[in-house]
Amino acid sequence: MGKLTGKVAVVTGAGRGIGRAIAVAYAAEGAKVVVASRTAATVISVVKEIETAGGTALGVTCDVAQREQVFAMIEQAAQTFGSIDILVNNAQGFGKEGALTHAPVYVPIQDFDEEILEFTFRSGFMSTLWAMKAAFPHLSKHGGKIINFGSPQAQINLEGGMAYNMTKEAVRSLSRTAAREWGPLNINVNVINPIMLTEALQEAYETAPTSFDGTIAQVPLRRFGNPEKDCAPVAIFLASSESDFVTGMTMQVDGGFFMRA
Repeated sequence: MGKLTGKVAVVTGAGRGIGRAIAVAYAAEGAKVVVASRTAATVISVVKEIETAGGTALGVTCDVAQREQVFAMIEQAAQTFGSIDILVNNAQGFGKEGALTHAPVYVPIQDFDEEILEFTFRSGFMSTLWAMKAAFPHLSKHGGKIINFGSPQAQINLEGGMAYNMTKEAVRSLSRTAAREWGPLNINVNVINPIMLTEALQEAYETAPTSFDGTIAQVPLRRFGNPEKDCAPVAIFLASSESDFVTGMTMQVDGGFFMRA
């Protein structure tokens, strides 16, 4: 038996990168996985990958920046598999409505486009809140695990990254509040703050006010993490019974980067 046998897991932003790695890892551990992402092609690809390996998955195309789509996705997951045990809020949008980018926008505070601020916050913080509220009726019946995503960049308040920084720190505050309020219901809520080498990270360095090599020099382990080898195992731990006494915590899966602060 796998560590998540019999569990139902919803993973947003599961079409690529960290979300994909977690979805595939959860399925390998026996969970029935809901693969949710904005792009239909990547959803189909990840579902096929899971099913080819012998796992069970449901693909749902969902733009987490749209409240009704988030609630509909959670409802479809519950109706299909009968319950929800694990919720991973990994998705995050960048840019603004109708003009999306693949990475955070870096602009000084005084010049920051408020439409970008609003969309970043809505697709990151509000989407996390919506998914948590939608999943709560299911999780509260028997307990469960919520894993949200922050960022070490937000913790050190990287210059120019106001929208992303405030969004990810708001997610951490929400997570700690939920850990307190929902703890008596046996719902664990934790945060992963990663530095993983993904397509999104590589794209981010095209506009970031720092260099790829410069960031690696500030990571004590002198490398970026690998989503499959470094992040997915932590996500499995936080979703499994092994973490039943862990809640309200931020797991720094960043090679020690946060210590620069």
